[in-house]
Amino acid sequence: MLRGFLSHWIWYFSTLVWVVLDQWTKWLADTMLSYGRPHEVLPVFDLTLLYNRGAAFSFLSEAGGWQRWVFSALSAAVSIFLIIEIPKQKSLYSKLAFAMILSGALGNLIDRARLGYVVDFVHVHWQDHYFPAFNLADAAISVGVCFLLVDWYLIERKEKNA
Repeated sequence: MLRGFLSHWIWYFSTLVWVVLDQWTKWLADTMLSYGRPHEVLPVFDLTLLYNRGAAFSFLSEAGGWQRWVFSALSAAVSIFLIIEIPKQKSLYSKLAFAMILSGALGNLIDRARLGYVVDFVHVHWQDHYFPAFNLADAAISVGVCFLLVDWYLIERKEKNA
């Protein structure tokens, strides 16, 4: 029984580690970079401090402030759902996916609640075509969704072969 209990807590601990890493890198970006000034790391990768008051890709960033509370409530609801669901997951991929999505939701929720915006600083581009800036929380959500898709694919494939 103790082993089963501890196996769920490893995912919560990994979530906490990722949230701490996310908040630390955002703090570094906020203290070491000048707002809006790109610092080239590679020809296709800059560090650029930006504040996102909206959702993904700055959606609704100019909405007047109400979006802070709506996106915070949504992040909190998703986080509660994921906290409850992690122990129910049977596969390693889904546990990892839920933990990564949870860490991203919490990392960005902390920013919204504390600052009123999300700190972004990773800026990928090709020549003059820029992908929207993001942070480690956003990356965790994206990778988590990829793991979830892989898990669903493997489950579907297993059911077809059975």
